[in-house]
Amino acid sequence: MDGEYDFWLLDLDGTLVDVEWSYTREVFDRVGNHLGREFTDREADILWNGLTGSRDRQLERWDIDPRAFWDAFHEEEDPLVRAEQTYLHDDAAFVTDLEVPVGLVTHCQEFLCEPVLEHLDIQDWFDARLCCTEQTGWKPDPEPVQCVMDDLGVGHNGHQGVLAGDGSNDIGAAWNAGLDAIHVERVGHERRGQCVRGDYRVRSFDELF
Repeated sequence: MDGEYDFWLLDLDGTLVDVEWSYTREVFDRVGNHLGREFTDREADILWNGLTGSRDRQLERWDIDPRAFWDAFHEEEDPLVRAEQTYLHDDAAFVTDLEVPVGLVTHCQEFLCEPVLEHLDIQDWFDARLCCTEQTGWKPDPEPVQCVMDDLGVGHNGHQGVLAGDGSNDIGAAWNAGLDAIHVERVGHERRGQCVRGDYRVRSFDELF
């Protein structure tokens, strides 16, 4: 399948890597202490994995101020501990076999992303990467995707590309940027509570090759 595309873009968390649940639970316990509100396991799962799409909209539905939440969340995340608690999915190794430019477009913040990439020794998997911010925009906005495409030199010359991710925001970003979309379902439809569409829908990247 890799020969079908001139370039690949990939999400990080939930797509190529995941974090041990114990780390997630501890972070949400500390964030809850900051905000004076407990988070159930289900709520932590929804927010960590973006199961309902926009995390900010989900927070607002729970009457939680998104800015206050993210300030507390980033204060409580320890980059080195997170990196140590992050593991690479076995099927992610397909990236090393791709013979075309590969870019990373992630909502994981740079201060967390870089230690994770270094710990897992996968920095050289990507020819360009972008950690989304308020300035770049957030998936499903196509802007961060197009920015990485420009960095790869495939932004405006008719190249055919694909973006793979685990969430509906990834699929939306791909389609909004004119790319094909691969949804890799890591958590299952029942736990997600909905079915995410994509040009390809798989449980493992191994199904594509």
